[in-house]
Amino acid sequence: MTAVSDSTTRPHMAPDGGLMWTIRDNMTMVWRNLTVIRRVPQLLVFSLIQPLIFVLMFRYVFGGSIKIPGRSYVDYLMPGIFVQTVAFGAINTAVGLAEDKNKGLLERLRSLPMARSAVLGGRVLADTIRNVVIVTLMLFVGFAVGFNTHTNSIMVAAGVGVLVLFGLGLAWLFALIGLSVTNGEAAQAAAFPLLAPLVFASNAFVDPANLPGWLQGWARHQPVSAAADAVRACMLGGPTANKVLISVAWSLGISAVLAPIAVRRYRKT
Repeated sequence: MTAVSDSTTRPHMAPDGGLMWTIRDNMTMVWRNLTVIRRVPQLLVFSLIQPLIFVLMFRYVFGGSIKIPGRSYVDYLMPGIFVQTVAFGAINTAVGLAEDKNKGLLERLRSLPMARSAVLGGRVLADTIRNVVIVTLMLFVGFAVGFNTHTNSIMVAAGVGVLVLFGLGLAWLFALIGLSVTNGEAAQAAAFPLLAPLVFASNAFVDPANLPGWLQGWARHQPVSAAADAVRACMLGGPTANKVLISVAWSLGISAVLAPIAVRRYRKT
């Protein structure tokens, strides 16, 4: 009797039947995606290895030959590393969705009486939480290699908020990529060519004034540089409001444009 009752009553709880139902489904998917990290902690460890290598390489190998007027290179470097960490971490969104699609999980979830937004929303929110954890750990790595913040804890937290919002915007881009390819390997292959010119041709590691003239305009006026400028302002001091607003505008603009496209793509998948 219980089985019959469940099967006959649950479908009436339509996927878009209420805000609380939608929130609960999204939180269920968030928990599902975070449980994967808890059960396979290597995913979190490997997410830290790449930025750690970049920290050590630029801090101790290249850092001595890179001069930043008015501040130490490690203070300039670490906010760029934080932005790079969030940017490359967004690839997990593409890989996770592509693997779910490849294994047929998306079809199984679509057959359930659950909010249609939960699959994408749960993935993006889970990856946002992961970003908070990884950025926090990278802050301690920065302190270990000599990074110093020159503002208060509230401003440092604001810098982390800028990073999280930036990661949220990128997550929608990579959700679209994950839904457009066949598997996780294809998602990684498609993601890197997009990220490389954003991260490496930016102000994350060097002052754009040291780049070739034809590249300086791009390096100064793109979302990764805007996020790095905002995080530096929050953590190192100086004019802050305008830089934060520019970064927030980039992040919200990316989300506003790409989130609806990703949702439409999911519905057609």
